[in-house]
Amino acid sequence: MNLIIVESPTKSKTISKFLDKEYKVLSSYGHVRDLPKNQLGVDLDDNFKPKYVIPTKARKAVKELKDAAKKAKLIILGTDSDREGEAIAWHIAQILKLDKENSQRIVFHEITKSAIEQALKNPRQLDTNLINAQQARRILDRLVGYKLSPFLWKKVVKGLSAGRVQSVTVKLIVDREREIEKFKPEEYWTIVASLFKKQEFDAKLIKIDNKRLSKLDIKTKQEADKILTDLKQAQYKISDIKKKEVQKYPSPPFTTSTLQQDAARKLYFSAKQTMVIAQQLYEAGLITYHRTDSLNLSDQALIALHQFIKSKFGSEYNLTQPRIYKTKSKGAQEAHETIRPTQIDAQPDQIKQRLDQRQRKLYDLIWRRAIACQMAPARFDSTSLEIEANTCIFKATGQILKFDGFLKIYPTKFQEVELPLLTKGEVLKLIKLFSEQHFTKPPARYTEASLVKTLEEYGIGRPSTYAPIISTIQERGYTEKNDQKRFIPTEIGFIVTDLLKENFPKIVDIKFTAYLEKDLDKIAQGRQNWLAILKEFYQPFQENLDKKYEEVKKKNLDQPTDKKCPKCGSPMVIKLGRFGKFYACSAFPDCRHTEPIINSTGTTCPECNQGQIAKRRTKKGKIFYSCSRYPKCKYALWDEPINEKCPECNSILVKKGNQIKCSNKECNYKQSHGNKRVSGKIKKD
Repeated sequence: MNLIIVESPTKSKTISKFLDKEYKVLSSYGHVRDLPKNQLGVDLDDNFKPKYVIPTKARKAVKELKDAAKKAKLIILGTDSDREGEAIAWHIAQILKLDKENSQRIVFHEITKSAIEQALKNPRQLDTNLINAQQARRILDRLVGYKLSPFLWKKVVKGLSAGRVQSVTVKLIVDREREIEKFKPEEYWTIVASLFKKQEFDAKLIKIDNKRLSKLDIKTKQEADKILTDLKQAQYKISDIKKKEVQKYPSPPFTTSTLQQDAARKLYFSAKQTMVIAQQLYEAGLITYHRTDSLNLSDQALIALHQFIKSKFGSEYNLTQPRIYKTKSKGAQEAHETIRPTQIDAQPDQIKQRLDQRQRKLYDLIWRRAIACQMAPARFDSTSLEIEANTCIFKATGQILKFDGFLKIYPTKFQEVELPLLTKGEVLKLIKLFSEQHFTKPPARYTEASLVKTLEEYGIGRPSTYAPIISTIQERGYTEKNDQKRFIPTEIGFIVTDLLKENFPKIVDIKFTAYLEKDLDKIAQGRQNWLAILKEFYQPFQENLDKKYEEVKKKNLDQPTDKKCPKCGSPMVIKLGRFGKFYACSAFPDCRHTEPIINSTGTTCPECNQGQIAKRRTKKGKIFYSCSRYPKCKYALWDEPINEKCPECNSILVKKGNQIKCSNKECNYKQSHGNKRVSGKIKKD
């Protein structure tokens, strides 16, 4: 019997379907060894030698693997093909005491019969470079987290944490918030002429006295009014017409980063949700490996795409030569394929019975993007008109879709604007001339999509780390999302970022973090020694940490109040904890009395009719709403109440995204913001 070991039970079941009884496929259920939770686990005096332990949750799986390995002629390690997968394979090999004679390593980028058979024909040995790159990342992260977090406990608040990538990500959000706070809007005006010849259309002022206007050139209403006055008696005449065909090309197929971004924008999935669902699709054999920054499509995939597009849409939608994409990602690594369906002709409608709703949505997105990337571009007829009026030039642009191309399968936003057929020198009738006031806008807060894009652009983290980073900074209470699902830093997020920036500038420096990522890439490529990287980082880091323990004084964040402690009568103070502010007795540690600060929503609890519904946080930092009389009353909601009752069942109404809905799960009442639902129909207020 030959034993194949993979990470997940779903993956093992899928692979088992493709093999005969000569093979047995078992799962390790993830990592089988890791650094210990309750100690550093790195010997700083012995070349950063890691002390790996078998976690309690992995012991049962390890025993099963050991028992099966004793009966196997050959043990084949079939974990994922990236650094993390290579490290898991190495840990399994260490635990089972495998050698080159009785073990093989196979890699595959999709879980299909042909891919598994091909992998079994082409085994290799473990890649030491990939293993060392993963070990270096794990040890670097442990050194920063384990050494710097206690410093934050001592100088700020207990329970805080720092991380090599996490802290830089929080700094990005803090810096953006400060940009917004400092931003001063600037007033500017635009001039628009509504003109008529055969049909009405708008043209915008772009030049005065042959000088092109910039966005902020017309600064006040007085300036705008003067231009309107000067143009009162003007004649509007076509001075130039330009016509051309414009092509719109499809986006490349998905990488991990772009999949997370598009799933956030189109499907409203979090990065974590996207990765969980993509993992399920991969393990079911429906898509290629989902942790990748490659844009490469295999020759077989390109042939299959070409044949499918021709048969489904016709030759005019096909390409004569494949479209080849090159990655622009900093530090793109591991020669995977891009994310695509394993079977191009497995259309979403044909496999929907196998998938739940979220899986269907993500598969549909991946399938459409893969097909679209090899389809003909969309073609538009574009027209540009320049209109002369005294010493001013106005411009009108229009476009009409001529051929939909890839838009047939992957619709993207565009606007069709039809202009009348005109000739140079024609005089137009002025319908209306008007000015519009505008103000410059501050930079937008990050969404999950834009944060992932920024991390990738700066070279911070890797495809497999984006989702965990975004989850961690919320769970640790450093950031939260507002009603628009955009990140805002919490008070503790500001305080910790400022402390790290002042005392450990390299830890929150974007360039330094990206430089370390490049070093990890070089280790994976065999171009850099992993121990040298650890030594180069650790010595100055520890020296600075020792110095800062002496220099930095503990921050006193306590705020006095008029409240008295009900237990000992001492004054109560407001303290800042990991998840926000709370009342605490000033006589601590002699008196340990604490009280929550009630952030009332103004809604009376419908269960006890005595308390108020208050905004609270779970231990992981997630916001929820519950009765202020907890634990006497345990009424709780995940969605924010709006102090209105449902007209159909009299339960509390809550805000859910852009909708207002009934909190009663058995009631289907819903309304959009600013709308009311009456007898199942939406009516405007």
